[in-house]
Amino acid sequence: MSTSSRLLNGLKVGGAVVAFAAAAAPLHAQVSDEEQVAAANAAGIEEGGGEEILVTARRRAESLQDVPISVTSLDGETLEDQGAVDLTAVMQSTPNTTLQIARGSNSTLIGFIRGVGQQDPLWGFEPGVGLYLDDVYVARPQAAVLDIFDVERIEVLRGPQGTLYGRNTIGGAVKYVTRRLGNEFGGRVRAAYGTYDQIDLVGSITAPVSDTLSVGGAVAWLQRDGFGENLNTGNEHYDKNVLAARASIEFAPTSNLFFRLAGDWIRDRSNARHGHRVVGNAGLPDFEPPADEYDTRAGAGDPNEVETRGISLTAEWNVTDQVTLKSISAYRDGETEGNIDFDGTPQPILDIPAFYEDDQVSQEFQIVYEGDRLQGVAGVYYLDGHAAGAFDTVLGNAGLTIFTAGSVDTRSLAAFADFSYNLSDQWRVSLGGRYTDDRRRGTVLRQTFAGLRSPFFGNEAAVPVVLNTDYTNTRNDAEFTPRASISYLPTPDVTVYASYSRGYKSGGFDMRGDASLTPETVNGYDPETVDAYEIGLKAYALDRALYFSLAGFYSDYRDQQVTVQVPVGANVASFVNNAADSRIFGFEAEARANVTDNFSVSAMLGYINADFKRVITFDPVTQQEVDVSDIWDFQNTPEFSFAVSPTWRHDLGGAGTISFTPSVSYRSEYQQFEVPNALLDEDGYTLVDAALVWTSANERYQVSLVGRNLADERYRIGGYNFPGALFGNSIVAFYGPPRTVTLTGEVRF
Repeated sequence: MSTSSRLLNGLKVGGAVVAFAAAAAPLHAQVSDEEQVAAANAAGIEEGGGEEILVTARRRAESLQDVPISVTSLDGETLEDQGAVDLTAVMQSTPNTTLQIARGSNSTLIGFIRGVGQQDPLWGFEPGVGLYLDDVYVARPQAAVLDIFDVERIEVLRGPQGTLYGRNTIGGAVKYVTRRLGNEFGGRVRAAYGTYDQIDLVGSITAPVSDTLSVGGAVAWLQRDGFGENLNTGNEHYDKNVLAARASIEFAPTSNLFFRLAGDWIRDRSNARHGHRVVGNAGLPDFEPPADEYDTRAGAGDPNEVETRGISLTAEWNVTDQVTLKSISAYRDGETEGNIDFDGTPQPILDIPAFYEDDQVSQEFQIVYEGDRLQGVAGVYYLDGHAAGAFDTVLGNAGLTIFTAGSVDTRSLAAFADFSYNLSDQWRVSLGGRYTDDRRRGTVLRQTFAGLRSPFFGNEAAVPVVLNTDYTNTRNDAEFTPRASISYLPTPDVTVYASYSRGYKSGGFDMRGDASLTPETVNGYDPETVDAYEIGLKAYALDRALYFSLAGFYSDYRDQQVTVQVPVGANVASFVNNAADSRIFGFEAEARANVTDNFSVSAMLGYINADFKRVITFDPVTQQEVDVSDIWDFQNTPEFSFAVSPTWRHDLGGAGTISFTPSVSYRSEYQQFEVPNALLDEDGYTLVDAALVWTSANERYQVSLVGRNLADERYRIGGYNFPGALFGNSIVAFYGPPRTVTLTGEVRF
């Protein structure tokens, strides 16, 4: 069946369900979960934050205080006012969370929460932190560094979310929720200019067609010169060239029915990001590494393009005041074409031209129950995904190219339920579980050619030398992931809870696997699991002027999937094995306080201690398994994270209001890989930001001046490590953004 046919059938199934609902439905007032959450949170912000904050962390609208999960909810408008550029800015105010742009990428997302994640975005590898765009799971990380525009809120759920969100939320989940249209005409136009010739133009509009039908959308053009330059080609390096659009149709034919058809499209034509050499010796007598961290001398090529598209149909039917049926049908696909110059020199010492593509069809049905004492959700979920790609590993010093290509097809079926019961006014219990069945088919081809680049990437004269890998295999993994919690409310403003949950990330096949060096690669690798225990406190105090949450957690991480790439002769051995068992513990604290009517402050603190208990990995040189427990440590997991952000507001009377928000965030030292590397590991850094915002009295106009990383910290967020003469001693680092200042104006109508 073709992709378009699968999508059409999925939408027909969802449509059939809601069409039947329309015929049978009695009339009840229809207020969707998202409308309820948006209205309540907007009221809370206007009234200084004393009202309840609502979230949909358990797939239904609830007070943040009532959810026995560690959740950070960030309002989209506040993020925009603070100059948050994209999804990665969220980690500055979220404890024990890493959200970064992947090494060698402009828009690929890497996520770690409480030490659990996946750094390698190669097709076939599954993320450890799940990303949801309006309740649709985004299976691939390419173009997942979503820009902050037209967003209602972002929720970060920490700890395994295997019961309600599925197999690849073993570390946690990030929910990016776009604005619902509503039924009032309106729109916004925002323009920004900043350092490095940043120009952002964003527009959105909502247009009611009738009392029951609204259409709307948003478009963003985001342009910026590079933080550095490719000194070899003269092109921008670390630049930005993104065009994105979203459109939706909302239809409520009766008072108890709601439909939303939504589409999104992103095209990223920013130049390839090659990184910066941190060592000078490349085997070239006249080569000098650039002095600036954002500069490169790469010769692999600067053209780069990522494009993704998605469409979804959400249907909700309020059967009764207690029961709601929901259907979510979705399709997504994307392509990536680019180059990564691992050596950072004009010569093709270690160059990687690459192509990726993926598509996914998903269907979810939910039944939500909201009774006086019993509340919960149950449902089924289906995903049919395909990911494929090809790349060359060009070894110029050897005159060889290793061509790698492959694909992986995934079919996942799950059934889940999660319900809470109020034993009394003070005691609540929750139980849930999910059964997931994953079927995967992987195909991998790896071949060595004499010559620079393979025939696939334009060198028809390349001569095949060795067929390293050529196989097709299948695997079937299944797992039950339970969750249980108990909550105690000594007063209506205080909740104490304890919970247990299991997370699961499916097994798979290594698309880089070289069977000549690691014969077991043809069998793939097994799933990994996390058993997590948490105790927490959420409370309001001082007449609800202060809200704070505390959580302590302990996790047993088993069969951890570790991706390893090791130079072996004129080759690179890549393998994924279930090498490690580990334990992780720590605590988190978040608080927001309205000190006066004109002064408020938010803060967070995270601590995490992650330690391998056992690490047995394969040595492709000796063909033996070795114990490296005393050498390895967790990657992308700083021990401490901290942030504080006060806000002063002043009423200018008829001239509007003005607010000033400085913020400081800190992340302690962390490693880029499991093996320590003094040249690439980050020593820790502090970011200082500030935002000055004026809003007119009628709230139609807004002007903001935002500075980010005002101390101009240079901090590493990724790297590659290929030492040795054959590889040009290619040790390359990638850096977070430098100091930027942006002036933004917005008009609402």
